[in-house]
Amino acid sequence: MKPAEIPNLLPGVADHLAGEGIEELYPPQAKAVEAGLTEGESLVASVPTASGKTLIAELAMLSAIQRGGTALYIVPLRALASEKKTEFERWEDEGFSVGVSTGNYEASGEWLASRDIIVATSEKVDSLIRNNAPWIDDLSCVVADEVHLVDDRNRGPTLEVTLAKLRRINAEIQAVALSATVGNANEIADWLDAELVQSDWRPIDLRMGVHYGNAINFDDGSQREVPVAGGQRQTEALVDDTLSEGGSTLVFVNSRRNAESAAERQAGVVESHLTGEERADLRELASEIRQVSDTDTSDDLANCVEGGAAFHHAGLAAEHRSLVEDAFRDRLLKVICATPTLAAGVNTPSRRVIVRDWRRYDGEFGGMQPLDTLEIHQMCGRAGRPGLDPYGEAVLLAKDTETMDELFERYVWADPDPVQSKLAAEPALRTHLLATISSGFANSREALLEFLDATLYATQTGDEGRLATVTDTVLAYLERNEFIEREDDTLRATNIGHTVSRLYLDPMSAAEIIDGLRYAEENRGKTADTSPVNRQDGDLERPAADDGDGFVSASELQSNGADDDVAAESDSESDETDGEDDDTDKEPAQPTPLGLYHLVSRTPDMYELYLKSGDRETYTELCYEHESEFLGRVPSEYEDVAFEDWLAALKTAKLLDDWASEVDEDRITERYGVGPGDIRGKVDTAEWLLGAAEQLAGELGLSSRVGIREAKKRIEYGVREELLDLAGVRNVGRKRARRLYEAGVESRADLREADKSVVLGALRGREKTAETILENVGRQDPSMDDVNAAETATAAVATGDDGAGGDSSSDTVRTTGDDSDDQSSLGDFG
Repeated sequence: MKPAEIPNLLPGVADHLAGEGIEELYPPQAKAVEAGLTEGESLVASVPTASGKTLIAELAMLSAIQRGGTALYIVPLRALASEKKTEFERWEDEGFSVGVSTGNYEASGEWLASRDIIVATSEKVDSLIRNNAPWIDDLSCVVADEVHLVDDRNRGPTLEVTLAKLRRINAEIQAVALSATVGNANEIADWLDAELVQSDWRPIDLRMGVHYGNAINFDDGSQREVPVAGGQRQTEALVDDTLSEGGSTLVFVNSRRNAESAAERQAGVVESHLTGEERADLRELASEIRQVSDTDTSDDLANCVEGGAAFHHAGLAAEHRSLVEDAFRDRLLKVICATPTLAAGVNTPSRRVIVRDWRRYDGEFGGMQPLDTLEIHQMCGRAGRPGLDPYGEAVLLAKDTETMDELFERYVWADPDPVQSKLAAEPALRTHLLATISSGFANSREALLEFLDATLYATQTGDEGRLATVTDTVLAYLERNEFIEREDDTLRATNIGHTVSRLYLDPMSAAEIIDGLRYAEENRGKTADTSPVNRQDGDLERPAADDGDGFVSASELQSNGADDDVAAESDSESDETDGEDDDTDKEPAQPTPLGLYHLVSRTPDMYELYLKSGDRETYTELCYEHESEFLGRVPSEYEDVAFEDWLAALKTAKLLDDWASEVDEDRITERYGVGPGDIRGKVDTAEWLLGAAEQLAGELGLSSRVGIREAKKRIEYGVREELLDLAGVRNVGRKRARRLYEAGVESRADLREADKSVVLGALRGREKTAETILENVGRQDPSMDDVNAAETATAAVATGDDGAGGDSSSDTVRTTGDDSDDQSSLGDFG
């Protein structure tokens, strides 16, 4: 089928496709058009990677816009949203506009109503529905990319419920689901009332095999000799072999550390294959990478990149990952060693894929577990770049014949896994049931079950009793925590329940935050008895929590209402902690930043750091040192799981406290064993949760809003209290704010009036930066023409070498001659 033969498209679309060199549609694309894709028919396309799924989506969306509607493209990852937006923007020449929305779960995104194609994550779409985005009603087509991820226990339920709600809002909406080859695509099609297009066709032949000894043994019975020299590893031999033919390689490993060490070794293999021009370009790329972050991880990545290899994992900053992916697509980087995150839809195909590690540590199992067949097939599908590679090869590694046989049976010859809904899990349902009630989709138990009957879970299982039982358990939890009310058979969300849903909080996170804030309000000026006697012989006989419905409130989990554990009025320690005295005429003391960081770190929405060997003693000591600051009662040390969780939250809180105390990013990564991307993720999550806590405190009339707001701002900008005003100026950030402050420029007002030479000196003589900052702060004449930089004292951030974390109460800031003007500041989100 030729582009001109596709029905219901503007003539310019066919011409555009022809101009891109598309003379004939791929067979799966032609099948989709024949099944009514451009005539509004819903469709599930279950085809291999690189078989043209994106064009299937574009044809559906462009034809839907032609019919007078708006198209929505749902992606599983933020990074993929940006990639797809860039890809779809090529249609702007034909008059189609594109918008992307991935952040701020409280916004309704009204501006998106003016766009023809909207790209968003499933979480963002879910939040838009909760916040009654008006343009949702105008959607005529929704495309779900990587729909097989409904099988994912974390992301799957949100995608499943979102698609069910969109189809409920508009019964005529065209649903197009794009999937990898899965074992039960027909069930997904039945769920969506869609036609099924299923194909194994690929534009580039893909051969899968296992390397053992000195050869790759392929699924068709053929072999390719790839000898492994003495002392050489299999991976290096395979990479060298790929490079000898001008190809690139993706190496999948099971951990971040393995990705980094493997990339370092591959750089040594790649370097001898580089041209002089490539070496120069790689040095320039390495310099860009070093400017992203001042961490060891950034330096390690840059060192690998100079040799033509790179590592890729979730611990990298987003800009790191983007630079690596772009350079690999441009064939400048020859090898990427990655964790499986890179296989989740990001467009990084290569000549050869090596799956080095096919087992991964599973915390629930307590050991190494084989990866699912679908996940391995997703990795293998990255092999073969249309237009660049004559073929693609996917290779697993075996050390013996027994392992080789197992790999063939488990992965190479195996049928694709079926996908299974994970919606019936309680954590997923408590979020989505509250949202369903709050947004008016259902106002009774029967209506809830009717709505849930439109989900994939209901399509796949005949066990209606299981869904009803879990629903009843969750409704009891929501009612107990005052998120919903029942009157006869009617269910309605309370004011606080509406707020929790709108803020996109897990109700259990909201319960933890509310209980913590109420605890602080009720126990202001009091402190727990922390004597060793009480800690050892504490309330071990406290009554068990009432588990009649399987849930209790967060504070009950800690104390079960044991008010007699609270000791008498605190002494001067509370003065130091809260900065207030006992004068009851003054404003109530606010929670400390550390206490608030610990509170949000206890919630299910914050992924806690885990305790390493030796951490328990360190954080136990820190726990009792700061016990009066916690917003909740510390569990007994004899409650092993609860106490371990409390300490893990404290470790996470100390990372946040270090960040807000201006501790260097590289010091934080070293101290907590994390990457720059992990810090960014923790900071983003804490900022969101603290913003939610501020709104919840206002809704409940609690007095802690001021303290929460300041703690949130310090997290946002990564600075101590005195820098909040300066750091809020666009393009300033934490490091520049500190340098300006040390030079005597302590506020926005100072910055508008300060001697330009002083400003220029504090900004290390960077005239363009200084002009931009002065313009942003509203200075009438920001020009730095003929201005000479004054010599000023320079300051770096605090190192906070106190063992477990920076001392946030210290006002000392270490001065240094550091010339770096790195703006890797996580506060520089603009």
